Amino acid sequence: MRLGIQLPGFTLPGGPERLAFHLANAARWSEEAGLESLWVMDHLFQIPPLGPAEQAMLEGYTVLAFLAAQTRRLRLGTLVTSVTYRHPGVLIKAVTALDVLSGGRAWLGIGAGWFEREHLGLGVRFPPLAERFERLEECLQIALQMWSADNGPYRGRHYQLAETLCVPAPLSRPRPPILIGGSGEKKTLRLVAQYADACNLFGSPALATHKLAVLRQHCEQLGRDYTAIDKTVLTRYPGEPARFLDEIAAYAAAGIDTIILSVVDPTDPGFFELLGREIVPRARALD
Repeated sequence: MRLGIQLPGFTLPGGPERLAFHLANAARWSEEAGLESLWVMDHLFQIPPLGPAEQAMLEGYTVLAFLAAQTRRLRLGTLVTSVTYRHPGVLIKAVTALDVLSGGRAWLGIGAGWFEREHLGLGVRFPPLAERFERLEECLQIALQMWSADNGPYRGRHYQLAETLCVPAPLSRPRPPILIGGSGEKKTLRLVAQYADACNLFGSPALATHKLAVLRQHCEQLGRDYTAIDKTVLTRYPGEPARFLDEIAAYAAAGIDTIILSVVDPTDPGFFELLGREIVPRARALD
């Protein structure tokens, strides 16, 4: 079992003036604890139920670029980017830049999006759900084409690119991995089976068992190797090591490969020391 950390907000002690200090510490402590990956929110406003929209929210790829400079090993990504925020060509260029400058450590974390208020607030079009999924699939196709030797045009229903040129190419081989967030059984998990390297679920181990059974069915229908997909889940620390270790074991039994721990307050070095001392070694032993 691999462990990562997600930072779900940026309202931290000391206000904006201390954000760089706290984020750099969290990144360094995560690496020292032996965590595998570091993820940040990619929202325009803070989301319910984590807090009111007026809480601090930083632009995701700017944060990841900063964190890349603080670390040497952690994989970096958003959990997750809404396909509505950026044109796919611009998004893939941003992820490619992160991958190049981090030495090949970028993920593309993406989903269909859901938080209408932030779109309306900042004037970003919020299409109906069916269209968002159409745009998500086209974005995935564009990413794969831009990260290939094919520099030709892309002609989709929603996006038209005359040249899918991406220079420099990413350092990750064969390309940066793609994670799709969400657990919708008809569309999201089908897109995972067809295009992605990882899924991200939330909920209990029992629910994960069910969702992964659906994902396996999609893989069988599409001829995809189910075992090649990293199954991840987003969860929170339950407050005590023994309980968390039991939870990790239950997720492992359900078929989860990676737990991403959402940490609201990443300013406590003792918490990261606890992870490195008691949690990470025992989680790895479950492989």
